[in-house]
Amino acid sequence: MKHLSKFIPQFAGIALLAASPMLFAQDSANRLSNPDSTFAMKAAQANMAEIQMGQLASQNGSSADVKSFGQKMVTDHTKANDELKSIASKKSVTLPTGVSAKDQAAYDKVSKLTGAEFDKEFMAEMVNGHKEAVSLFQKEATSGTDPDLKSYASSTLPTIQQHLEMAQSDEMKLKK
Repeated sequence: MKHLSKFIPQFAGIALLAASPMLFAQDSANRLSNPDSTFAMKAAQANMAEIQMGQLASQNGSSADVKSFGQKMVTDHTKANDELKSIASKKSVTLPTGVSAKDQAAYDKVSKLTGAEFDKEFMAEMVNGHKEAVSLFQKEATSGTDPDLKSYASSTLPTIQQHLEMAQSDEMKLKK
């Protein structure tokens, strides 16, 4: 019995050493490469910006197209952001909780406008923002290293491309 108590700490140490590669593998599997992490951060901020601008448009838009487009932004980007949050949670990644300074400045600018001026500037911002988002998501879909984020980018990209086409069409209508 006396000899057995000497071996217990040794067995515990051996067991810990044996388990450590599995623990390390699990931890490293949840880490993101810098480009993947950057994508996740930018995608979260872009989603939040589209939601914020969409809410503004659904309230302040003067045309039915702008109001409808704004509501679509809220619905689609809320869904996309929820999916991204789920992936980030599994990977122990903390996403930003607010929009970028650039997006906030655009929101502040558009929020001061009314009527046709609001509609035109809102749609111009939607075109620009969705061009950037398409580029961001295309890059992750083709070059990303994290399989979950790559899949997310690939599955979300068609919706963002559709938003860009709709925004461009609505913008052209407003210019007439």
